[in-house]
Amino acid sequence: MSKAWIQAKHPEFVRDLFKFFCQACEQLEQQFQQFDENGAVEFETLVDLVGTEMDKGLLWRMKDTAHHVFRNDPHSQLGGKFLDWALGYIFHETIKLKEDAYQKQNYAPWLHKLYEEDLPSSEKDITEQLFQILNQTEESIRREIDRIRFITAKCRQLLPYYLRRYSDNVLLARYIFSENELVKAVFKDEYNGLVLAIYGTESERMFILASQSLRMGGWMEEATQAVQKALEQNPTSKIVLQEKKIIDNWADRMKI
Repeated sequence: MSKAWIQAKHPEFVRDLFKFFCQACEQLEQQFQQFDENGAVEFETLVDLVGTEMDKGLLWRMKDTAHHVFRNDPHSQLGGKFLDWALGYIFHETIKLKEDAYQKQNYAPWLHKLYEEDLPSSEKDITEQLFQILNQTEESIRREIDRIRFITAKCRQLLPYYLRRYSDNVLLARYIFSENELVKAVFKDEYNGLVLAIYGTESERMFILASQSLRMGGWMEEATQAVQKALEQNPTSKIVLQEKKIIDNWADRMKI
């Protein structure tokens, strides 16, 4: 891919990066909560999240998209460079987590079964030492989870600052609106700060941009919902009332 083409597609890459990050946070945290509850993560799920060179998983696509966004940004920011590293770190740390999960899921039961069999005392001593390594694997999983959680938390703090320059990105606004429950679940108490960082005190702009994008794509019912949200935010805004008029005119034509 040429640099010119990547820069032309920059708005889409920014939207995709944010989408992949939210999806990755949700799926990873599901695994981490499972580990908190029963001490296990699902190897197969981590395999799907990472993927392969020929069939890239969510985290692989997130890492590659981060490289496209931050390494081809015409207005390079230091925060973007840190995000590029951090999102790649999540990918590589999950690979390590995947391998430890494989050991725990596939070899741990087998070793426990072997340990229960009768062995000479000398061999029993050796197997006890091997079990110490197995215990260290679980400790490694905990450390990897803690590191990924820490990095994703810092990404949630850095992303809003980076996205400030994309307050006119209709694709980003549409995603935040359309997947609002997911975005809120990922950012939690930081959600309002995210919206404030991108749209300032005019949070209704997010809904107007989303409405415009949805309307141009022919998704009029969803566009109407976005306009209604914008009205709730600022019922006297000129751009809100203008977009509402366009939607109302469309609705009137549908009645004819």
